[in-house]
Amino acid sequence: MKLLTMVQRYARFTRSDVTSTEAVELGRVDVVAAQLSRHLESRTAAIDLVHIHGAGSSAVQTIVSELLFAELGFREEVVLTPEVGLVTRARPDFVYPLGQGRGIVAEVERGGTTTNNHDLKDFWKVHIAPDAHHLFLIVPMANWNAAGKARERPFARVARRIQAFFGDPRREVDVLSAHVFGYGGIGR
Repeated sequence: MKLLTMVQRYARFTRSDVTSTEAVELGRVDVVAAQLSRHLESRTAAIDLVHIHGAGSSAVQTIVSELLFAELGFREEVVLTPEVGLVTRARPDFVYPLGQGRGIVAEVERGGTTTNNHDLKDFWKVHIAPDAHHLFLIVPMANWNAAGKARERPFARVARRIQAFFGDPRREVDVLSAHVFGYGGIGR
């Protein structure tokens, strides 16, 4: 008899020094995160059709956009306000303003999630952006090789890597929260 277990598809990390005002903001962010998590779960079959070897992330981004852009009002491909002294043209997939100088950056990744450190680059974007303090990182549960077998499983690795920036004030940066979402199937 095979024991079935629920696959973890969401990980949430917050700074250890959350103020009462930030706690209220985190509550708002958590509501949006729950909506995104449900959306990804409900669209797994559609995502699996487009999340194939050699495909770009834009097809998955389109499915994510059904919720973030069309229903929740995230803006797409917005250039972030540069930090004083830094020249950057950071342009995340989605941005959601929470208030003056506060917001969520959402990034959809695929093949280069860990092999090209896109997860860490996305975290860095939020760290240096003066108007974003929360990251939604949407990554595959598995990436496939040409034979259709899983060549890597980014979700678990990304969650471990992002977790390293939280839990100890010495390691923490000014990202208030990071939410890692896994999409697609885990095996074929």
